[in-house]
Amino acid sequence: MAAADDLMARDALRASGLFAKADEQAIDALVRVFRIRRFRRGETVFHQGDPGDALFVLASGSVKVVLPSDEGAEPAIVAILGAGEFFGELAILDGAPHSATIVAVEASETLVLHRDTFLELIDADPGLRRALLAGLAAEIRRLTGHVEDLHFLDLPGRLASRIVRLAASAGITSGEARIGWPYTQSELAGMIGGSRQSVNRLLADLAEQGLLRLERDLLIVHDIERLAATVER
Repeated sequence: MAAADDLMARDALRASGLFAKADEQAIDALVRVFRIRRFRRGETVFHQGDPGDALFVLASGSVKVVLPSDEGAEPAIVAILGAGEFFGELAILDGAPHSATIVAVEASETLVLHRDTFLELIDADPGLRRALLAGLAAEIRRLTGHVEDLHFLDLPGRLASRIVRLAASAGITSGEARIGWPYTQSELAGMIGGSRQSVNRLLADLAEQGLLRLERDLLIVHDIERLAATVER
C-alpha cells in the first residue's frame, strides 16, 4: 500500500466505530491486510444475496443500504453510511449471503478485508476480538435508536432526528452544522419512511422557520440544538 493510501487507511480505521477500541498494534495489522477499492457514483458495491466474503470500511464518500422491493415498487433505503462507517460485518462473521444491496451515493473509497484474513486476525489477537465486540455493540445501539425513531416519532420528528444524527456523525452537536449533502429527497424519504413530496414540504417548513437551508451539496443547520429540541417522543 502506498504511503498516502496507508495514511488514509489508518485514519479511516481510527474513525470507524468498529475499531474504535483497537490498539495501535491491531491497527498496524489491519492496515497491512486491508485493500482499497474505489466506486463511482451509482455503482453497486454488492447485491443482496451475493456471497458474504468481505468487510468494508468507508474511507471517503457515502453509500446507501438498499432492500430491493417487489417489481414496480420503490426499493427501501435502510441507511446512508458515510466516512468511518462500515458494512458487510454480518456476512463476514457468519458467512451468509449479504442481506442488503449497497450502492455508492457519490464517488467513494473503501477499505476491504476478506473473510478468511479477518477470521485469522481475530483468532490471533484477543484484544482485537474485544474491540470488535465493542464496536458491534455500539452499532447495535445506533440501529436501536433508528428503530425507536421509526416507532415513536412522527414524520417531522424522524426527519429532524435523522438530520441531528447526521450532524453528530460529523462530530457536530451544537451551534451551526454544515453537513455534506449528496442525497436526493427520494433517498432521504426512504431513510425516514416518507414520500419525496412530504419530505420536500417538511424541508421547506424547516427553512421557513429559519432552522436550516439546503444548498447544492450542503445542508446548513443554523442551530443544531434548536433543531434537536423539535424532536418529541
